[in-house]
Amino acid sequence: MKTLKTIALIAACALVSVQAAAKKKIPLVYDQEFAGARYAAPAFPTVAEAKSLETLPNPFEFSNSTKKVKKFKDWEKRRAEIIRELYHYEVGEKPMVDKKDIEAKLEDNTLTVIVHRNGETLTITSRITYPEGDGPFPLMIGMSGISLPRQFFSERNIATMNFNMGQVMAHQQRRGSEPINKIYPELVENGAYAMWPWGVSRIIDGLEIVGAASKIDMQHIGVTGCSYAGKMALWSGAFDERIALTIAQEPGGGGAAAWRVSETLGHVETLGNTDPHWFKESMWDWKDDNVSKLPMDHHELCALICPRALLVLGNTDYEWLADEAGYVSSVAAREVWKKFGIEDRMGFSIQGKHGHCQLPQSQYPEVEAFIDKFLLGKEDANTIIMHVDETLADKEVQKWIPWAQTGFK
Repeated sequence: MKTLKTIALIAACALVSVQAAAKKKIPLVYDQEFAGARYAAPAFPTVAEAKSLETLPNPFEFSNSTKKVKKFKDWEKRRAEIIRELYHYEVGEKPMVDKKDIEAKLEDNTLTVIVHRNGETLTITSRITYPEGDGPFPLMIGMSGISLPRQFFSERNIATMNFNMGQVMAHQQRRGSEPINKIYPELVENGAYAMWPWGVSRIIDGLEIVGAASKIDMQHIGVTGCSYAGKMALWSGAFDERIALTIAQEPGGGGAAAWRVSETLGHVETLGNTDPHWFKESMWDWKDDNVSKLPMDHHELCALICPRALLVLGNTDYEWLADEAGYVSSVAAREVWKKFGIEDRMGFSIQGKHGHCQLPQSQYPEVEAFIDKFLLGKEDANTIIMHVDETLADKEVQKWIPWAQTGFK
């Protein structure tokens, strides 16, 4: 006769097996840009209509509803709601493009993508740096460059390329006068964090059109950037499900940092104190005391990347980056991966004592683990990474996320 201890052990092993089986069914990446595009947008309350919420919104609660995300299959619809809210309140809608309206060619290792609309065209070019060999190779796309050590990629036979953002929109856009406005004159209100990710998606379209000649493994594409480009990487990864790995380095306010938390800190990049060129001008209606009325926050921007992989890197030496808000937001976002048993796909490492956008050697193993697992498929790489330095270790997190599972740390 089996003892109670034996029965408990058998039950525990069975649970682990069920979780492992469920995990295998959850994709690491998708073959389309926005799987939830078919879902209707939620209602969008105005500032006057919205109710104040001092804690971070529950990412598992559907908008304007009592329903909650219970299973992974529910996440696609909830994810679509969050995307539409970010479009509406912060950056403007990122347009979808039919492949029939895109030309692409690869010559001398340079990808050229031409988008046609209303008799106008927009051209994006980017040179691919290939390793030796025939491929196909994983690819890391740098947002206006790659600030991570280059050997991370060259030593692993990973191809790299840069997204030339100015071919879409300038760092300080002149509304209505940017290259993107030639083909989308009606989107003059859109912020850069809708349009730069649009350009990244067109690069991925171009690689798909070129096909095997690109020598790129389309299941293993990553994006990375630092500071404002770290935000760009985060928004790009959030808005395109064909991106397998996002590494957002020191993205600060407007990136991983939750607006609500930043509002309680000192001299940091709050919603009302960020660059107006990067967002819709109407976002400023939600600044100061109205931040708590936003239907979403940036832990949900991070969570949009689930079930794909995300690593958030911070730097506590720079107050402006609001890394306390980034820490809270990262912990909150990780709850989404955790719910589906795939928390190894989301990590964060926030450390000081190094220059801005200069990755310290102490973070090398953490970044390399994410690259190994999610661009090279090395399943034994340890990506359970939740590292903050002592300046953040004693900060209160639970008060911001009362909806989180117990043992959130």
